[in-house]
Amino acid sequence: MADNAEEREGDQDDVKRRFKEALERKRGAAADKNAGGAGKNGSKVRGVHERADHQRQFRRKSG
Repeated sequence: MADNAEEREGDQDDVKRRFKEALERKRGAAADKNAGGAGKNGSKVRGVHERADHQRQFRRKSG
């Protein structure tokens, strides 16, 4: 019975270790992806539309 408990504890430690490794890989990939940007607080807007020559008008439906 003690061997069973030790095996389960060892399995849980292994699962925790694998999850931590996967999380570190994920964070590393995200850091590499964001490294070229304007930093942590940079704008997420990539392509900005050019200025419109007129203001758009919105009208209510009549019915």
